[in-house]
Amino acid sequence: QVQLVESGGGLVQAGGSLRLSCAASGRAFGTYVMGWFRQAPGKERDFVGAISRNGGNTLYAESVKGRFTIYRDNAKNTVYLQMNDLKPEDTAVYYCVAGVGITTRPSQYNYWGQGTQVTVSS
Repeated sequence: QVQLVESGGGLVQAGGSLRLSCAASGRAFGTYVMGWFRQAPGKERDFVGAISRNGGNTLYAESVKGRFTIYRDNAKNTVYLQMNDLKPEDTAVYYCVAGVGITTRPSQYNYWGQGTQVTVSS
C-alpha cells in the first residue's frame, strides 16, 4: 500500500511558476513509477508526466513538454512537478500517482493522491 499526499498548489498568474510535491508513505517508494495527472472542470483526467524508479527516464504530455519537469528524491519518498511558464489552460486539479510502468493510461496507476488545485489567472 502507498499513500500519496500532494502539496504546493495555489493561484498564480500566467507566466509564473509553481512546484508541486507528492509525499509517499511506505518503504517501497523506489519500486514505483511516479507520475502526475490533471483534471480540469468538466474534462477527463489527462496525463501530465511520469518518471521511472531511479529517475533516469521521464515521459511528458506534449502540452507541457519544455515547461514542466518531474523529478524525484527516493531518500525523501517524494516526487516533484516543477511547472514553469504556466498558462490559464493549465488550471486543473493535479493528482500524484504511483504505478509499475511508465504509461499515459490512468488505469495503469494503482495509487492516487487526493489532488491539489492549481489555478492560473490570465
